Amino acid sequence: MTKSKKITVKGIAISIINQQNTDFISLNDMTGNFNNGSGLIEKWITAKNTLEYLAIWESINNVDFNYPEFGVIEKASGVNRFSMSVGQWLQRTKAIGLIVNKGRYGGTFAHKDIAFHFAMWLSPEFQIYLIKEFQRLKEEESSRQHLEWNLQRILSKINYYIHTDAVKQNLIPKEITKSQASGVYASEADMLNLALFGKTAAQWRKEVGNQEGNIRDYATLEQLVVLTNLESLNSVFIQQGMTQEERLIKLNKIAIVQITILLRHKVSERII
Repeated sequence: MTKSKKITVKGIAISIINQQNTDFISLNDMTGNFNNGSGLIEKWITAKNTLEYLAIWESINNVDFNYPEFGVIEKASGVNRFSMSVGQWLQRTKAIGLIVNKGRYGGTFAHKDIAFHFAMWLSPEFQIYLIKEFQRLKEEESSRQHLEWNLQRILSKINYYIHTDAVKQNLIPKEITKSQASGVYASEADMLNLALFGKTAAQWRKEVGNQEGNIRDYATLEQLVVLTNLESLNSVFIQQGMTQEERLIKLNKIAIVQITILLRHKVSERII
């Protein structure tokens, strides 16, 4: 089920859905305070200037856009009896900038670029307020996502102390030097890196060169969640006496399963 968000523009609640990591804004909702309501959408898409704009947008963003068919449509649009609907536009040109949904989140939705164009057609003032509210929503989402990312980084660091304590108690022989101990820690940290990222810290550094930070600083929210889990599980596996090779194989399989589940359910989007 597609998750819907809402913004309020000039007293109108406007739905925004996300499909394939792209925001689409409800054109039906945008017509709420205008005469003729949703009938304005068909009037807008029938206009020659609108069709030209949509064709340019599709040619830039859609490799499958049927430009020859648009030529037929463009030629016909000069006739008084010409008419066009969103459904016809999508079917004939394989356009992706507009979608028509049925059910709970039904109606006509447009990519934000096209939605802003429609808003301008409705009213320049309405377009300005729409853009302002949409930008405010995206800033809030970005702020929340950054906060959650930092939270996971903190949890990961806290779990690191639990993890290194298990290493010290179960893997490090008695009366060894500090350099030997740090070597074991580094080995365990890289074992987790290998299980989750498929590479050690040194391998990552060789790939990125002088890039600042470390491999974990560039992890996604999903990866940080799984890293937290792997650190806790590794501590348990160490206490159970499993060898590093056994733990690496087991943790890698767990990482694959958990990352797959998180991406399938788009957990980072649901947090927002």
